[in-house]
Amino acid sequence: MRDVAIIGAGETKIGELWDRSLRDLGIEAGFRAMEDAKVTGSDIDAIFLGNMSSGQLTDQEHIAPLIADYAGFAERNLPAIRIEAASASGGLALSQGYMAVASGVHDIVVVGGAEKMTDVGDDQSGEIMANTSDQEWETVFGATLGSLYAMMARRHMEDYGTTREQLCSVAVKNHLNGSMNPHAQFKSPIKLEDALRAPMVASPLGTYDFAPLSDGAAAVILAPLDIARKYTDAPIKILSCGQAGDYMALHDRESLTMMKATVVAGRKAFKYAGLKPADIDLAEVHDCTSISEIMAIEDLGFFRKGTGGKATLEGQTALNSKVSVNTSGGLKAKGYPVGAVGVSQAVEAVAQLRGEAGQRQVKDAETALLHNIGGTGSTAIVHILGRC
Repeated sequence: MRDVAIIGAGETKIGELWDRSLRDLGIEAGFRAMEDAKVTGSDIDAIFLGNMSSGQLTDQEHIAPLIADYAGFAERNLPAIRIEAASASGGLALSQGYMAVASGVHDIVVVGGAEKMTDVGDDQSGEIMANTSDQEWETVFGATLGSLYAMMARRHMEDYGTTREQLCSVAVKNHLNGSMNPHAQFKSPIKLEDALRAPMVASPLGTYDFAPLSDGAAAVILAPLDIARKYTDAPIKILSCGQAGDYMALHDRESLTMMKATVVAGRKAFKYAGLKPADIDLAEVHDCTSISEIMAIEDLGFFRKGTGGKATLEGQTALNSKVSVNTSGGLKAKGYPVGAVGVSQAVEAVAQLRGEAGQRQVKDAETALLHNIGGTGSTAIVHILGRC
């Protein structure tokens, strides 16, 4: 297995991008990453694209070769692979690209993620998202992703005394971070009292406890570490990747307050990297809801189970604290282009580890963790990145 580095990164703005197609977004992100890596089309061996549901959202399947075609790669007959794992599609694309380069099958690859969530109405996009949970035992009875996460939140409150203030403090932190990110969908800080007063969506989760469904794309360029400095003075090494799965339906799981897939994927990633949670400077975790961030920072070992909400309210996950969590603004403020999430997290980590994150820069950042889940946690992928 060869060591692998990220040599370029790029992304689009994230939000309701009415005038842009999925194809346009994917091409823009890919070209930004190639420009950053100083590579040309002749250098690229393959394309890996994370995308959850282009067929239902944009009436276009077979999206990876479509984007490759319009990006000018068709005449080179490059393999272009679409990868689907619900909201973890981007993270899985990154892991597949990483393994392709590490194994020696390919040398330089583009890993992208793209999603266009706003071409359909809110009701339809909600139904599409709900289908990433168990259709036979959950959604057929009217369950939505929001209501399933609300069950997790209610149980967490019952078992550990987690409060609404602690849940809302996740949104307050992430909106503050997002206000410093030029690509973020939401660029205004919010106050805790505003989040607490927001309309309830699925009790105990209100409007500010949920990430928006967004349009956007992100891409990174991967290469073997031994040639990475031919292209960049600041390659970012992929130290490890861990993946795990779990039952689809919540009623089959070991616990409603723990995502076992996250626990196992995290343990694998830490083991392969030879690191522990205390060694991580910043973490981009999957905060599709406030409770998912709280559970993630507990399941990854940053905080003891049941204390993630308290730690967030106390500022232990703010910029330059015990561990800087979701410096990009997370899904909550940066936005939630579903299939792009895992790759967008990598773009943020690259900026941080290069020292190019501007106002939201984590001081002396050496290591970053990326955590991406699909559905309600039946898929989890954890990457750890480090400066070379």
